[in-house]
Amino acid sequence: MEITEAQYHRIEDCLPRQRGNVSLPNLQVLNAILYVSEHGCKWRGLPERFGHWHTIYMPPRSSMLCNSVNAP
Repeated sequence: MEITEAQYHRIEDCLPRQRGNVSLPNLQVLNAILYVSEHGCKWRGLPERFGHWHTIYMPPRSSMLCNSVNAP
């Protein structure tokens, strides 16, 4: 399952804004996350169309770590 640009624009304000030197749009990262969830593959098993797996893997991992450190 992948979401379209129109669908993404409807939820865009609910997602964190991109900061810094970002090479991939949030839509591409979100679709990669959905792919891993749907297919149950490992990050390294992502198809090439999503970009390098490590580039996709790090933003969710970084935000997860930040949220867990800042949690009360």
